[in-house]
Amino acid sequence: MKQRVTYHDQTDAKNILRLREILKELPPFAKDYFRGIDTTTSTRTRISYAYDIKVFFQFLRENNPIYKTFELTDFRLSDLDKVTPQDLIEYMEYLKLYHVKENEAVGNKPVRNGERALKRKMSALRSFYAFFYKHEMISKNPTLLVDMPKIHEKAIVRLDAGETAALLDYIENCGSSLKGQEAVYFKKTKERDLALVTLLLGTGIRVSECVGLDIEDVDFRNDRIKVVRKGGNEAYVYFGDEVEAALKRYLVVRDGIQPAPGHEHALFYSTQRRRMSVRSVENLVEKYASHVTTTKHITPHKLRSTYGTALYRETGDIYLVADVLGHKNVDTTRRHYAAMDDDRRRSAASAVHLRKD
Repeated sequence: MKQRVTYHDQTDAKNILRLREILKELPPFAKDYFRGIDTTTSTRTRISYAYDIKVFFQFLRENNPIYKTFELTDFRLSDLDKVTPQDLIEYMEYLKLYHVKENEAVGNKPVRNGERALKRKMSALRSFYAFFYKHEMISKNPTLLVDMPKIHEKAIVRLDAGETAALLDYIENCGSSLKGQEAVYFKKTKERDLALVTLLLGTGIRVSECVGLDIEDVDFRNDRIKVVRKGGNEAYVYFGDEVEAALKRYLVVRDGIQPAPGHEHALFYSTQRRRMSVRSVENLVEKYASHVTTTKHITPHKLRSTYGTALYRETGDIYLVADVLGHKNVDTTRRHYAAMDDDRRRSAASAVHLRKD
């Protein structure tokens, strides 16, 4: 029997081809690094690192007169040894705002990096240097002498219980207030949208995991779905009665759709009968949520936070929440839900009475 090519197989194949194209623009020795991290990183991570390292060489060319006439492919390993910690401090300043050339018509496009993007780019460079230093191909690693950018944690935005119910109710009933083409479109997508949002709220899976689902990944016998986590690991995520009911209603509609070639296995179809993209799911969630709350910018990731919050409140088990959400490090989960721990500790103040009334 012919083996099914999954969405993730297709995505990896596209990413590998894209990475090869980017590597043509980088110094030849960069290929050694990407071969070295091939088995420990995802194709998506390697592409991100390739873009980030490209920016570093762009910085050297623009800010060091020695490299002014260089193409990126002209750099040699010996040039890495010439970089000082002070150069890296200047690089971090450069990353806050720089320009990239898109094409002759558009010209230069400004790029701004916040704290998280800045830290990711520095992490990529630190990994790049560490590889060559470990293999004794360079004599210095200046990235170890520069502090990594600090990340200031932001308050987690999530829906409360009333807003969650209101969101699902709105998707279920808003069709009665629509007219004309809008009503026709809503009727066509209602069960899909309700199933998709219910699944996100009821399992906490990532939007990338959601769009990657195939019909074969849904197991009603065991009430679970098979997802591919960040990094490529497979995991089973279990769902409850509400998710099951919403999925089954949608599958009745899905059975009547003739998919576009190559998209036969996708669980969620777009109106073009193709697998839904991450962006289309983001637009869908933001559209519906804007009718429920105007003070919160709700995205699929916020629905994931909503699920994690509800699960932690019900169980108080941070390790369970980390496992279900697919966090590799429980400290990540604990940071996200630290405020809830404060609430629990605060309740302890009134739990013990020193004097009986």
